Amino acid sequence: MAPGLAATALVPSLGLARQAVSKDRLIIRSARPEDLETPVHLLTSWITPNELFYVRSHFYTPSIAESAWRLRVDGDVGSPMELTLDEVRRLRSTTTVVTLECAGNGRAFFDPPVAGVQWEKGAVGTAAWTGVRLADVLRTAGVRASARYVWLDGADEGLGRAPDFIRSVPMDKAMHPDTLLAYRMNGETLLVPHGFPLRAIVPGWEGAYSVKWLTHIQVSTRDHDGPFVQAGYRYPRRPVPPGTLVSPADTVPLRALPVKSLITSPADNSMVPRSAVRISGFAWAGDEEVRRVDVSTDNGRTWMTAQLGRDRARYAWRPFEYLWRPSDAGSYVVLSRAVDSRGLVQPIVPEWNPAGYVWNAIDQVRLNVAS
Repeated sequence: MAPGLAATALVPSLGLARQAVSKDRLIIRSARPEDLETPVHLLTSWITPNELFYVRSHFYTPSIAESAWRLRVDGDVGSPMELTLDEVRRLRSTTTVVTLECAGNGRAFFDPPVAGVQWEKGAVGTAAWTGVRLADVLRTAGVRASARYVWLDGADEGLGRAPDFIRSVPMDKAMHPDTLLAYRMNGETLLVPHGFPLRAIVPGWEGAYSVKWLTHIQVSTRDHDGPFVQAGYRYPRRPVPPGTLVSPADTVPLRALPVKSLITSPADNSMVPRSAVRISGFAWAGDEEVRRVDVSTDNGRTWMTAQLGRDRARYAWRPFEYLWRPSDAGSYVVLSRAVDSRGLVQPIVPEWNPAGYVWNAIDQVRLNVAS
């Protein structure tokens, strides 16, 4: 074990059964690389079961032997080191509940269409992540004062000349006590599709920062110059007309998630009784707190405040619920919009961008009220 890191017992299991990813219940957006979306109607619990959690992969899923795996920490540090998985598991641990959302969640709804995995609404989920603070590892390695970024690299590799998938995290976010190197998810060992044996969890930021199958942490004085940093996961500096090509020089890194809500029950196009209808879902806002969720049952003419659930954590979505008593039979569009702690409101129309990132339009479902 590297010196200077205290060892403690692991956080007890949350009591959830360890299961494989339920490919038969998830939507296959891509078989190889594996991109699996959670159907919205299965997002019914504050903590998303491991087997129903969405899967995002840039390249083919690597095969990693636990006994051979090592985490290398080097670069602009005084004491480069390697850790085995057993050594990582013996480090002082912590657990944080975090909602992860793929930056491209909702890409399928942009008009004109954009290239990339055509996610609809279900590339999002919430889990309790257990691991070691990245800051503890970096301090042990002796981060130099000149360090500005931490590069995260996993074991997955692109085919042919495809560039390595490396993400670059600014030093202040890397050293934040809530940024983790996680080896457990909802009390169970990480499943391979979710990053076994170790993944980063960068809370409040889009999901690509939470690199899976982590093998190398490199501390640097500069931002990484690879395409997944300099060209990918970037957003236009200013609003652009739909269909516009945007130079990387006119973009900024995409980091925090925008305010957003999602109706998960009843399902879209459901037949519901004319008696009371429970409308429920989740709302999240990255680093910010969800202050309010409003629901409309009359196409946005009027809005009512939904009740927020008791389950909460700084980086996790908030459950919301509204009890609707339809006045008559018919077909209705039900809307939800969230408001965050800055007062930002979920928009009617999100800003178009050429990568199809951070779709966060007011959510809607159609409900058919029986006679």
